[in-house]
Amino acid sequence: MTANKDRIGVLFVCTGNICRSPTAEGVFRDLVRQSDLEEKIFVDSAGTIAFHTGETPDPRSQQAAKRRNIDLSDIRARQVRAEDFGSFDFVVALDRSHYEELNEQAPKPCKSAIKLLMDYSPQVGPQDVPDPYYGGPDGFEEVLDLIEAASAGLLHEIIRILNAKG
Repeated sequence: MTANKDRIGVLFVCTGNICRSPTAEGVFRDLVRQSDLEEKIFVDSAGTIAFHTGETPDPRSQQAAKRRNIDLSDIRARQVRAEDFGSFDFVVALDRSHYEELNEQAPKPCKSAIKLLMDYSPQVGPQDVPDPYYGGPDGFEEVLDLIEAASAGLLHEIIRILNAKG
């Protein structure tokens, strides 16, 4: 399934698409499901590099998410493609380096709104979701906490847009 004109498409992006962006995809997909908006919102994730293409999310990401009843096992890493900028309404970067890279890659003009995930967080805090890859298990829990807070704000924004469309 892909984003299309009948659905709002949301693409989460980090570096390799094995820690932060698949976690964001899983969390947001779960929020969309709980809100009964699966027919109106499509969710995916990708990386700025292709190094992990085809791989499942990092086992530590999967374990941390599973503890919160979020399943990431069906997600496979992929790299951002040029067509993503025309297919997705929101291209959501997990940190400022991803944001800058996405803005450089995006065609001009770009249909997608390229945003930082943490811009949707109601809490004043970090702008970046930190990369937990080289740290311990607490880093994966922190990533989930930040993503959950910001995802709720992003979903609220999308619901506002859906309501305005009628």
